[in-house]
Amino acid sequence: MKFLEDMPRFVFFTGKGGVGKTSLACATAVHLAGAGRRVLLVSTDPASNVGQVFDQPIGNRVTPVVGVEGLDALEIDPESAAEQYRERILGPVRAALPASEIASLTEQLSGSCTTEIASFNEFTGFLAEEDSHYDHVVFDTAPTGHTIRLLQLPGDWTGFIDSGGDASCLGPMSGLDKHRDQYARALAALTDPTTTRLVLVARAQATSLAEAERTASELAGIGIHATHLVVNAVLPADGHPDPLAAATRARETAVLAAVAGPLADLPQDRIPLKTVNMVGVLALRALLSPEDTAEAPTDAAPLPAGGLPGLDALVDELAAIGHGLVMCVGKGGVGKTTIAAALAVGLAARGHRVHLTTTDPAAHLDATVTETPDLPSLTLSRVDPAQAIADYRAHVMATQGQGLDADALAALAEDLQSPCHQEIAVFQQFSSLVGQARRQFVVMDTAPTGHTLLLMDTTGAYHRDTVKTMAAGVRFTTPLMRLQDPDYTRLVMVTLPEPTPVLEAMAFRDDLARAGITPWAWVINQSLTAARPTAPLLLRRARLETDPIDTVTKTAARVAVVPVLLDEPVGAARLLALTDTHTMTGSTP
Repeated sequence: MKFLEDMPRFVFFTGKGGVGKTSLACATAVHLAGAGRRVLLVSTDPASNVGQVFDQPIGNRVTPVVGVEGLDALEIDPESAAEQYRERILGPVRAALPASEIASLTEQLSGSCTTEIASFNEFTGFLAEEDSHYDHVVFDTAPTGHTIRLLQLPGDWTGFIDSGGDASCLGPMSGLDKHRDQYARALAALTDPTTTRLVLVARAQATSLAEAERTASELAGIGIHATHLVVNAVLPADGHPDPLAAATRARETAVLAAVAGPLADLPQDRIPLKTVNMVGVLALRALLSPEDTAEAPTDAAPLPAGGLPGLDALVDELAAIGHGLVMCVGKGGVGKTTIAAALAVGLAARGHRVHLTTTDPAAHLDATVTETPDLPSLTLSRVDPAQAIADYRAHVMATQGQGLDADALAALAEDLQSPCHQEIAVFQQFSSLVGQARRQFVVMDTAPTGHTLLLMDTTGAYHRDTVKTMAAGVRFTTPLMRLQDPDYTRLVMVTLPEPTPVLEAMAFRDDLARAGITPWAWVINQSLTAARPTAPLLLRRARLETDPIDTVTKTAARVAVVPVLLDEPVGAARLLALTDTHTMTGSTP
């Protein structure tokens, strides 16, 4: 494998959700440790599943990986990092300040900005550490949008401090100035290809490769250059006349032949689809092997008794309600964008006004829905972080800046350059979209789990602040209250029939429950069991779906299944076909 040759000290795996970043990062870490190197595997994904891959608890502490000598792992936990960050700021002044002042400072340090800074400090600490006893640090990152934001922050915060930004107060940014040198060393490491290797991971799919190309271009703009491309889970040829396998191979071959632009110049590796799930050290070692000798079964696993309904059942039930917020949530790569688009197109085709939007910085809606001339009641939008922050800054300057003298106006403009304000700006656009669902359907494609959890944290913080400031007896409604209202918001949990996506979906469900939010329905997407393949490799993959499907059906009030399709569900016509089917009995629409 080209990406394993002459490995530098730091290596990042990034790409669209669901392409196999975690599997490749874990397999690479195991490979390096097997070569006698000391390796630290770090997950920067707020919804990390490294522990699930190794089948052991890891969490926010350096933990030896069982069965792999020389390998330690760590999952950066935003909440734990934020708590430690708060204590480093407040600890030295607790005895010197009155309790009321400490309480006020604690409140200042409870927002999403503190969480972001704290996680970022942990991340840069590894890059800036000069005396580490590790030969390699392997970073398993969050899906692309979150990762681009993370990799931009060293430059953003360095620029903010260097420009004179106020980072000395006892608040979220109080610890920034003392880390100036750390940020500078981290930025130097990220931009040095002899020190850092950035591996773009993709699937042989047009959207996945397009996002890899976009990531390469955006990071190159801040001096961070991709070094390798790995195309994961390519279906190997086996000579079997299975229509699904043949269609998949033809589609993958065409997509890979069309790779151009900055990706075409990168060293490329292709990893074949394996017949086992990537859980456990043995499976990880097999991932980087060109051979796959696992035995294939002779028949596919059956669907649960009675079959499972398709998306049409969910659309029919939603259409009868007439309006509201529909949020598609879940792990990266499970098909949230496709499911959200299909639900929106299905509702619009049934005569309803529908606003289809996304909070995902990667924003694949346009590529999924394409033209909708026959659906005039359907509108599309996206929450664009860059536009959100520009609008927010302009609004603050126009309102809070009124009547300020030149010095005060300059100070306000300087404060607005803080990267912290991006979270506020994005939240405001999110809140506006939530409010629109009072009169129409708003179908929201969300970012992968970790990014969405951070947005939910901001929503919760705003709710708490509102409650504190409102006088007794005053009626009000916050975005969180709308999300908690089952008559207003219906959450659709999207997952794949695989152990890791289902486990992550269950964990996300539990996180939402603590915020008073319950999923309305679950969608099991890209099911081979429902597609009824005949090729041996696909049959074995279908057999692996039995337990994950059973887990979902036992816990969810509503479940719909979508099979693996012969053609990618791109364009209004194909999306509409997903909601025009009836009971999925295994045929491919």
